[in-house]
Amino acid sequence: MSWFESLILGLVQGLTEFLPISSSAHLRLTAAFSGWEDPGAAFTAITQIGTEAAVLIYFRKDIVNIISAWSRSLFNKEMRGDRDAQMGWLVIVGSIPIGVLGVTLKDQIEGPFRDLRITATMLIVMGIVLGVADRLAARDETGGKHRAIKERKTLDQLSVKDGLIFGLCQAMALIPGVSRSGATISGGLLMGYKREAAARYSFLLAIPAVLASGGYELKDALEGGHVSWGPTIFATVIAFVVGYAVIAWFMKFISTKSFMPFVWYRIVLGIVIVVLVSMGVLSPHAGESAG
Repeated sequence: MSWFESLILGLVQGLTEFLPISSSAHLRLTAAFSGWEDPGAAFTAITQIGTEAAVLIYFRKDIVNIISAWSRSLFNKEMRGDRDAQMGWLVIVGSIPIGVLGVTLKDQIEGPFRDLRITATMLIVMGIVLGVADRLAARDETGGKHRAIKERKTLDQLSVKDGLIFGLCQAMALIPGVSRSGATISGGLLMGYKREAAARYSFLLAIPAVLASGGYELKDALEGGHVSWGPTIFATVIAFVVGYAVIAWFMKFISTKSFMPFVWYRIVLGIVIVVLVSMGVLSPHAGESAG
């Protein structure tokens, strides 16, 4: 991997990780459109550590409060009713599905799941799901001629059941094209949560999953020596800087705006990929040349 490739891929990772458009799909597509080798699951997982560092800094107050309250609740029964302590357990519960499936489906994640036809399908299907969820949320928020405005749930109302459902949605993002934030936010909206609440829990829930995945791939890379370390670290730093700016913008954006621009983008991109693969312009498989 060249330094120029790592610069572009780092920018792509930072720009797309927190938007509901799938960062893994865009890394795969950027390489395919540019005629580069697929950066692979290891590169994706390691650069995600950079974007996750941005989450740690942006939500540092929330994270410190959650860890502090959760730790104290282990030894102090009175603390177990504290909402921050409960959130710690809810993040753990929500992380179980992706942990189990990530290990179980490791070979598929690094191989068959990276087929561009699957990526395109997931972009379109999950785009439609996000669109439906967004419309339902908008209907509750604005009401209508014969409907009263319906109050949506906040994170104070998050239950173990809902946390597990959020986690199952997050696990779907093991398939490129789904989008971690897109799947979890869609799940949250469909369960009746506010946009900001769904997004905030989505980002918090991603922390253990991304750090564990990145650490696992980092260990394999150190043992196998199959990663270009200089460019990969450079891309990770770029992803961190850009990712932080994107989080700040996205959290403000969703408080007043619809997700529909992302929905249409996903659907159009998915259709373009299907057409290009069908015409032989793009190879569906990583590391192969088209036509």
